[in-house]
This record gives sequence, C-alpha cells and structure tokens, in this order.
Amino acid sequence: MNQFYNKNFLKLSDFSKKDLYELIEISKKLKYNKKNFKEKKFLIGKNIILIFEKSSTRTRCSFEIACFDQGANVTFLDVKDSHIGYKESLKDSAIILSQMYHGLEYRGQHQKNIEILAKYSTIPVWNGLTNEFHPIQILADLLTIKENIKNKDIDQIKLSYIGDINNNISYSLIEASMIIGFTLYLISPQKLEFKNNFYIKNIIKKIKYYNNIHITNNINIGVKNTDFIYTDVWVSMGEKNSFTLWEKKIKLLYKYQVNELLLEKSENNNVKIMHCLPSLHLYNHYKKLFNSKILSKYNLYNGLEITNDIFESNKSIIFQQAENKIHIIKAIMITSLLKENIILLN
Repeated sequence: MNQFYNKNFLKLSDFSKKDLYELIEISKKLKYNKKNFKEKKFLIGKNIILIFEKSSTRTRCSFEIACFDQGANVTFLDVKDSHIGYKESLKDSAIILSQMYHGLEYRGQHQKNIEILAKYSTIPVWNGLTNEFHPIQILADLLTIKENIKNKDIDQIKLSYIGDINNNISYSLIEASMIIGFTLYLISPQKLEFKNNFYIKNIIKKIKYYNNIHITNNINIGVKNTDFIYTDVWVSMGEKNSFTLWEKKIKLLYKYQVNELLLEKSENNNVKIMHCLPSLHLYNHYKKLFNSKILSKYNLYNGLEITNDIFESNKSIIFQQAENKIHIIKAIMITSLLKENIILLN
C-alpha cells in the first residue's frame, strides 16, 4: 500500500521532504504521459466533489480537467448551491458526503473549516485554498521550479518572494522552505502578522529556528543571486477590496514592484519570474479598480505588482505554473484514492 492512501492534503507541513519530492516526481510522469498520449485512467468510477466557497478559474478548471482525464465523475458546489456551514453543520456535511463520494476538495475561508471536514470525513480531503494556506499551488510551483533548474535540486535554490507577505502563498512558501530546505527571502516593508490565527502563529514562531528563511525590506539583499522572483497581487482574496485599502497597499508596496530594474538587481541573467495569478499587469484591466490620481501619482501604467513587459517576457514561467496545477492535482488524487503503488509509464 502506498503511504499517501486515504491521506488528507490540508497543508504542506503534514508531509515530509521525501513525500513532496515523490508527489512532484509522480506529477512529472503524469504530465509526460498526458503530453505523449499515454495517459492511463486510474480513477474510473470514482466520484469527486468540489466545494468552492471562494471562486476560482484555474483551481476549478484544474480539478475538473484532472478528474475528466482520469475518468472520475465530478460534482461542483459553490456557496449558493450548498447548505454546507449554513443550514447544515460541517460535521454533518462531512459524514453525508463521505457516503456519496470518494474524495472531497474544499476551497474556502478558514483552515479550521477544512480541518473539521477532514476530521469527520472517511474520504480524503484536499485543500484548494484557505485564508491560511494554498498547498496545491505551492506544490505546482515546486514542480515548475524543478522543470526550470539545471545542475541543482530544489533544496539548493534561492527563491525571493516580494510584495505582500501576509497571505496564503507566503505562508505556504515558508512551510515548503522549512520542509525542503531551499533559501527563501520574503521581501517587504511589512512584518509577518498572525492576527490571533493559530496556524500562522505556529509558523512564525518556528522561523527563528531556520537559517534558510529571511525576512527583509532590503530589495538588493533579497533578490541578489536569486534563482526565482515570485510575487502576488497586493490585496488578497480574504481582504475587503476597497479604494482605501488599495491606496494604502500601493503606497506601501509600489517600490516592491517586479520590473526590469528589480531583475537587474538579481545579477542573474537566468532568473525566472513566478506569479500564482490572477495578476494586475494590464492597465486596461485594472484601471477601473482605482482612482486615476493614485495611478498617476505612482506612475502605475505598466502593471501593479508586476509590469506587463516582465509578465510576458521569456523569463516568465507564470503560465507554466498554472498548467502544472493539473498534474499535481492528479498526483494527489491518484495516490490518496488508490491503495496500490502506481506504476506509471515513462
């Protein structure tokens, strides 16, 4: 029996370095098989439910494609179609859905909610995103990193995450760095905040024991000789989206934009650019979100957290990250739903 069978995928810290490496290798083989028309359907007859309290383009599409490719049946529920957590308790929902389905994906507000679902489910529960963690995204990122490094392994890279560091991407990157051992720089004028959150408080308390994790407001130090520069939108999904908040974030973070000058500071001609998407890099797309005065004040006509020229440059591996989520999801679902070790075609 494989070690992932019937195991939940709630956060990266539930797994070892060996586990994460194995999931990455399985996803690489699955990707190869799909690209070369050799894919085997391991999930025929399996029923999967996707619960989305928070909407998403890439995560929903990635799960549905992964299920379709593997022969599984899919049910999608969003807030308006479900009584979960409203008329029906999370505990009752978990018990009922466990009798109907083989696997459950949850994308929603709080990590404590998915932990309750997992506690009372008899089927594997997978985290599509919570306010605290985004483990599937980070595992897809690690697969992408693996595909873009030569003569070194993931634990030998330097990754520089820049901008708003109080979100589920940065928290899950911290977890990944703790487990795998790669050098992580969080670059921001902000401090890490846990806001009375047990999960984040626990992570922040541990950072001092890891000499490979650094938090700095010094851009030069943070990106020098880095292999990967990673950013995200400056206002997260869990925050109230308002003109006031955007103006506050822009004032704080505009100097931390990923642009050509930032790439030059890396002193690495082979540096790669990462973003978990969606991105505000096209002026005609984001101008309606803001008062034009603030865009003029900070000269933000070529992108916010990342400029359009860098987003679309040959250094960008952003769309590769997005695609790789499909293959990571397949690896997680297959290994947690099937008892036997999976032998994949090379």
